[in-house]
Amino acid sequence: MATALRPSTSATIFTIFNRELEASDLRDDVKLSNPATSLSGRHLPYWLVNVPYLRWPAECPSFLRDICEKNKQILSTPDEQYKRQDWELVKELIRTNRIDRFQRLPSDLRKYLEFKEWISTEYGSIMRFIVKERLHWGNGTPDDLKPRGRPFVFDEDIRILYNDWPYGIEKDIIHLVVWTKFKLEDDPATDDLTPRARQKIDEYVKKTFCSRVSSEKVIWFKNWRSLKSVHEVEHFHVMLYNPDPKFLKEITRGDVPMVARM
Repeated sequence: MATALRPSTSATIFTIFNRELEASDLRDDVKLSNPATSLSGRHLPYWLVNVPYLRWPAECPSFLRDICEKNKQILSTPDEQYKRQDWELVKELIRTNRIDRFQRLPSDLRKYLEFKEWISTEYGSIMRFIVKERLHWGNGTPDDLKPRGRPFVFDEDIRILYNDWPYGIEKDIIHLVVWTKFKLEDDPATDDLTPRARQKIDEYVKKTFCSRVSSEKVIWFKNWRSLKSVHEVEHFHVMLYNPDPKFLKEITRGDVPMVARM
């Protein structure tokens, strides 16, 4: 079910709805040949890069303030200069547990950060939005996340969706998220899965995905706790290389990611 989104009230903010700014906010006298530089040749601030000059905000939007240095560096990169991560690199990052090196296309990261701010304002938390609007498991209360049984036993405790805001990977790589009502055990000492939990996930992935996609084209990972954007709802990630679209439609029940709805 598509979610009806309401735009930000501020006309000076470049929004996920691609809304035109009011005439009083337009910089009609500014034209850029390079979106990362100003007319004087100086680099633009990170919060103006990849924004059409007619939609430049008068000041840094609230959703881009107080962000980490890594995100500032990504946002400072013009989309056309960004190099997407290919399948071999994706497999290497996951194999070596360097998942912190995944990053989004700069313009997608901007949309993602604005969307997070809107969700927190509109729903009170990202968890409530995910549970209510994406997973359809209830209204986003803790009771909605009580599993029926043990991990990976009941289908109703699991939901596979597209990653709403996938990383900046090659377009032949499909990024899915497996959401679960049950917890996947972490080792507090390593901030990583326990061997038992890893084995359970591996068995599920082989049964669910490798039965329809060649095993060398399937890989999974679970974010470290410090990298998670959604802590309250358990999940892990699955990436598939060039899978059959019919299989994707079947496994996601026809899901459409939020990035494709913007």
